[in-house]
Amino acid sequence: MPTGTILVADDDAAIRTVLNQALSRAGYTVRLTSNASTLWRWVSSGDGDLVITDVVMPDENIFDVLPRMKKMRPDLPVLVMSAQNTFMTAIKASEKGAYEYLPKPFDLKELTSIVQRALEEPKRRPAVDLDDSGEGMPLVGRSPAMQEIYRVLARLMQTDLTVMINGESGTGKELVARALHDYGKRRNGPFVAINMAAIPRDLIEAELFGHEKGAFTGAQNRSSGRFEQADGGTLFLDEIGDMPMEAQTRLLRVLQQGEYTTVGGRTPIKTDVRIVAATNKDLRHLINQGLFREDLYFRLNVVPIRLPPLRERVEDIPDLVRHFFTLVEKEGLPAKQIDQSALNLLRRYRWPGNVRELENLVRRLAALYPQDVISENLLEHELSQPSVSSMEEETSETVNLGGSVERYLAGYFDTFGDALPPPGLYHRILREVEYPLISAALAATRGNQIKAAELLGVNRNTLRKKIRDLDIQVMRSTR
Repeated sequence: MPTGTILVADDDAAIRTVLNQALSRAGYTVRLTSNASTLWRWVSSGDGDLVITDVVMPDENIFDVLPRMKKMRPDLPVLVMSAQNTFMTAIKASEKGAYEYLPKPFDLKELTSIVQRALEEPKRRPAVDLDDSGEGMPLVGRSPAMQEIYRVLARLMQTDLTVMINGESGTGKELVARALHDYGKRRNGPFVAINMAAIPRDLIEAELFGHEKGAFTGAQNRSSGRFEQADGGTLFLDEIGDMPMEAQTRLLRVLQQGEYTTVGGRTPIKTDVRIVAATNKDLRHLINQGLFREDLYFRLNVVPIRLPPLRERVEDIPDLVRHFFTLVEKEGLPAKQIDQSALNLLRRYRWPGNVRELENLVRRLAALYPQDVISENLLEHELSQPSVSSMEEETSETVNLGGSVERYLAGYFDTFGDALPPPGLYHRILREVEYPLISAALAATRGNQIKAAELLGVNRNTLRKKIRDLDIQVMRSTR
């Protein structure tokens, strides 16, 4: 039978009653208070074996009290509850030394299980002051799926465990990687990202590990690789499923032995980096096809994190829209609002491009339309969907341009009637289709050619050649 005294602090009488009943039935002695000062008096006098507390109390924010608690009684487990349910709440709870963070509403069985585990295995976590107002949060959303991600990230912040992020394009894999770095123990070191899909396969090893002068044709000087650049910090390996087998073998050696050699070099170089990998592919399927090393997969997949597509977390759309409107307003675009019917329309849309597509939509709305309030009619026009029902029936994960191209070609040939089109048809059609398509992709990614190449599904070097050949003017990315 569990034993121990639980101190519960919450200004909501209903929460106190529910916790008192659940914990008492589990065999614990429970003391209840509605303010932080009483809780602090109990803790400072040595009372209680575990604390369960809300964040916002009538007299004081618990994050201001928690460091004092941990300094006085470092082995006292503290469970933090909050209805704010943001990424920063979870991170602050961890950084301030909380044993666990629970978003409201919470599951009572889960809570009692955490209480039992905390009392059996008390953990001591370092308290690190985190000064952040919550603005510019790297991750936004209060859905259950995002809450679980916040909790996992909070547990990982003070570790160097290798993390594998899996999710569709546009779900925010790099944002998660940056959050792990920016709020973790390596925050003062560099964050270096490399996209395997955007680099020619024969250059990936040199990009990762660097090369010596004369190592290959064109290597006129020694060049440092991403591992050297990221030393002491975090190396983000994006689209790891596109890494060629030769580079996979070298990467496995680094993960196993903590050292590497440059291309053309002989002297082993020690490395001190945290690895965060990401992919939108099924690596198990690639392993079965012989395209990905199974031993490397197990080395990278120490802590797996799955990012849900936006269609699985549509309740986060209002928060995301407000967040993106705030960002674009700070960048100088007009302030906008969105009405409820338009939000409902956004919830019904399938979002093949996920959060990235939503952000690009918000930017277009802010830049192109004079209306202060975005309506459903305006939004339907911008989404280029014939009806709401067609959006609900759409199940494709990718943007289908086939119908638009077919209509364009049909209209093009109709202009000539029975006569033959002029010579050079192939190149003329190709240019007239590619130019607006590439221009739209660059506009959507604000001139970021790596992201535009990913959006179009082409190699970055191919995209650069197309931009040059078609004489497309590229705007500079602001991010």
